[in-house]
Amino acid sequence: MDDLLADFLTETNESLAELDLALVRLERTPDHAPTLSLIFRLVHTIKGTCGFLGLPRLEHVAHAAENVLVKVRDGALAVTPDSISTVLFAIDRIKEIVAGLAASGSEPAGDDSKLVTSLNALAEGRSAPAAAPVPAAPPPAAPAAAAAPAPVAPAPLPAPAPPAPAAEASPRREAAPAAAAPEPAPEPAEAAPADAPVAGQTIRVGVDVLEDLMTLVSELVLTRNQLLQLARSQEDSAFAVPLQRLSHITSDLQEGVMKTRMQPIGNAWNKLPRLVRDLARELDKRIDLVMHGAETELDRQVLELIKDPLTHMVRNSADHGLETPAERRAAGKPETGRIALNAFHEGGHIIIEVADDGRGLPVDRIRAKVLSRGLATEAELAGMTDAQIYRFIFRAGFSTAAVVTAVSGRGVGMDVVKTNIERIGGTIDLRSTPGQGTTFLVKIPLTLAIVSALIVQAGRERFAIPQISVVELVRAAGSDGATAADRTESRIERINGTPVLRLRDRLLPLVSLAGLLRLEQDPGAGEAGQCIVVTQVGGSMLGIIVDRVFDTEEIVVKPVAPILRHITMFSGNTILGDGSVIMILDPNGIARANGIAGSESRGTETAARTTVPQSEQRTAMLLFRAGGSSPKAVPLSLVARLEDIERDRIEISAGQPVVQYRGRLMPLVPLSGTLDTDKERQAVLVFNDVDRGLGRDRCMGLVVDEILDVVEDLLRVELSGDRPGLLGTAVVAGRATDVIDTAYWLTQAAQDWFRAGRKSGGARAPRVLVVEDSDFFRNLLVPALSAEGFEVTACETATRALRLRDSGAMFEAVVSDIEMPEMNGLDFVRTLREGGAWAGLPVVALSGRMNEAEMAAGRGAGFTDYVGKFDRAALLASLRQCLGEAASAA
Repeated sequence: MDDLLADFLTETNESLAELDLALVRLERTPDHAPTLSLIFRLVHTIKGTCGFLGLPRLEHVAHAAENVLVKVRDGALAVTPDSISTVLFAIDRIKEIVAGLAASGSEPAGDDSKLVTSLNALAEGRSAPAAAPVPAAPPPAAPAAAAAPAPVAPAPLPAPAPPAPAAEASPRREAAPAAAAPEPAPEPAEAAPADAPVAGQTIRVGVDVLEDLMTLVSELVLTRNQLLQLARSQEDSAFAVPLQRLSHITSDLQEGVMKTRMQPIGNAWNKLPRLVRDLARELDKRIDLVMHGAETELDRQVLELIKDPLTHMVRNSADHGLETPAERRAAGKPETGRIALNAFHEGGHIIIEVADDGRGLPVDRIRAKVLSRGLATEAELAGMTDAQIYRFIFRAGFSTAAVVTAVSGRGVGMDVVKTNIERIGGTIDLRSTPGQGTTFLVKIPLTLAIVSALIVQAGRERFAIPQISVVELVRAAGSDGATAADRTESRIERINGTPVLRLRDRLLPLVSLAGLLRLEQDPGAGEAGQCIVVTQVGGSMLGIIVDRVFDTEEIVVKPVAPILRHITMFSGNTILGDGSVIMILDPNGIARANGIAGSESRGTETAARTTVPQSEQRTAMLLFRAGGSSPKAVPLSLVARLEDIERDRIEISAGQPVVQYRGRLMPLVPLSGTLDTDKERQAVLVFNDVDRGLGRDRCMGLVVDEILDVVEDLLRVELSGDRPGLLGTAVVAGRATDVIDTAYWLTQAAQDWFRAGRKSGGARAPRVLVVEDSDFFRNLLVPALSAEGFEVTACETATRALRLRDSGAMFEAVVSDIEMPEMNGLDFVRTLREGGAWAGLPVVALSGRMNEAEMAAGRGAGFTDYVGKFDRAALLASLRQCLGEAASAA
């Protein structure tokens, strides 16, 4: 292929990409003269160059399209969707011919008579059968790199010039038509200096040249790292200063070469306006595509890999997400749906959002599809949040479409999106609100060539983990050398023999890297506790156990050798500064190799737990000592943090000890009654109450003598008694342990926290469901009611409670908060009273707003009784009264 033809193909492909965008823009703004001028000039240039190169078929089609544009320009032909569609068919045919020309070096054979007839009829104002749409041909794979070069820097869109006469040809796109007069400048501009650079000046460089340059820079980076490694081993080396200078120059050169590979993400969006326009006509919808951040740049390799995922997501939003105009009118929405694309930089990554304002994901249909395919049971689904159920759409072959269409329905879209994004080290998540729309969030690295990585060791081998995947580093404390507070923050436990990491309030699956790769254990590693790299895997996290952690380093990514490509745990290899070759780990591949399903499995685990009464589950208990030698306990879920506060930080305000804690004053309550002023540091249990419904956020610190341990055991209060501040006594870890009444101590910090009540005795009561969105109050109510003998199950939303009802679960009473997200307590009780198995259950309302109007509204909605948070005596009395009346009625 000669250079002239290669240049023609390059310029024509660029012009065709601009034409797609410009024609869609013209359809929206028919009177915008600059857009029409640009379209005419591009088509005219293609036609003229075809004649110059002797390409008759291409010239024939381009000439017919140009005739239509002449009529539009002269005002003899109106811009309508049908006329734009006909011109777009011609552009598609030109793309097809250009693709064949690039592949073979000559025009492919074909019959364009029907298309040309349609174009001529349109130009002459006659009606003719519309030409069948031509599928856009894929870009030519290969004749040479020169056929598809990448510019060093993106050139700005040329200003539209006045159209030239239809009969005149222009051999080059840059050349202005001979009859065109330049537009006068608004005012004379000051002459630029002779040596000033020309604005927007670019040069075409073949992709292969850039790739070779990138390879050389990568080798230079490796050599730089090796020299620095040698210099660090020699003190006062004469090479230290020159090497430092070389390191700076190498970094600048690396950054400069990386910029040559960077392209605006708008290059991957160019075909989307045309795609959305065609989808809108095919689906009979009105769709407005809005794009922000098109100038955001990323590596061309990453850009190529995200084009298909972006296309899938936009098609999915147009077909599944947006409603028809009639449906949108019925829902009180504008007839035109909206798809918004947004891209921006964030912490060395690119964040891409694809959002629509449509109907949202149909959680009920997804749940039904999950059940029909056996992906989860009814009980498991009942325990999942909507966000966990939504992620089933990323399963292969999963689709909720009622029928298979040309656009969707085969279930081969979103799983491909997730796989392709994770393949380049990215993640995808989604948010959806019924009736308001769905947003997909994609997080991808800026480049794949040179990345920052964490160097770790397992066995006697070193590995690199891309920094984009690393969330945090944790040292899981062992039995020695660590305080109980450390063990509370992060410790390794076993569930059915499988190791998991308890990291603050979460359980993370663990994988031993040495065990996974069958490496010889390093006898000198892990003596002070195990090092765990917490990594992001899709929507969940995975802990990778390693022996040592070294440092982060800029590494050059080399492809995996063919003999190792079947091992999905590796994403590449690199050379360190000391010359050693190490493998780059892929956390997603490690998760798959261990059968860790990702975020969907968390929902299954939660669902399995919710089917068991929480009063019969093992509870994590914090053991401590205060005011005596016997241990005391509190459910760990109630404790926000464990603090060790210096004595000098404690102040006295209004006769009460306080401490400045995270920007506010936190009251301190000594459980033993008084502070030990001789102690240098005080152990403090921090309780934090966040109630989203009431907009409340407060904390208090309970001062104890010593924190002992964290254990898991059944919480069964066997000796209740009548002791202020204690729920009773239970056997915890084989010892008689006093379980404190958290509600009592909270009221010692603030009388208005809630109204505390006295403990009352009574016989065991039946099963009770607690519906409360506040984690704090939910974890407070369960042990308090369990101590009274109730069998308690808790849900954080009314929606999940209704799923339990629909799954067949039965209770004798329900206790529900009033202010909750998704569905408030009033709507919840109204739904129960409409019918179903729970229609006649006594339902007690919990609220922090105890006034006559609120109470009347609650009883009017269907609540049996209305008590305050947390008036435990009133709640217990209400439950017993309601259950007694129900038993008498039965």
